[in-house]
Amino acid sequence: MIDELDRRIIRQLQGDVSLDSRLFALMAKELGIREDELIERIKALKDRGVIRRFGATLRHRKAGFMSNVMVAWSLPDGRVDEAGRIFSGFPEVTHCYQRKRQKGWNYNLYTMVHAGNREQCSRIAKHMAQSVGTEEYILLFTEKEFKKTSMEYF
Repeated sequence: MIDELDRRIIRQLQGDVSLDSRLFALMAKELGIREDELIERIKALKDRGVIRRFGATLRHRKAGFMSNVMVAWSLPDGRVDEAGRIFSGFPEVTHCYQRKRQKGWNYNLYTMVHAGNREQCSRIAKHMAQSVGTEEYILLFTEKEFKKTSMEYF
């Protein structure tokens, strides 16, 4: 599906990148190709769905979002897609996943919410609950962060 040059391009994109205004020219030079070829290949990877997006990773605590909470939701299976779309529309939500219910754990939808403090996180979760008409959720606040990295595929 992707060739060796595509792999090398993805390797370049997934790591830290220069803040230089000619980022793609620098990357192309390192790859031994022209800037326009690099840009066309990135567009093709995106068009084919290999790359979903190209963006920055925000270190939320350093940016002032001192609290985050995973909200575990118990929703009827037939409402998960609808709720997932609604929850994904909240700007405070960075992740939204469906998972299978487990024995003794009746939750099937999970969201990560970021805010300035725990009270704000709780208010956001309550507003989210109201938006889908449920009270079946629990708040799992982060106590300590051990690792935060992006996935590296190549």
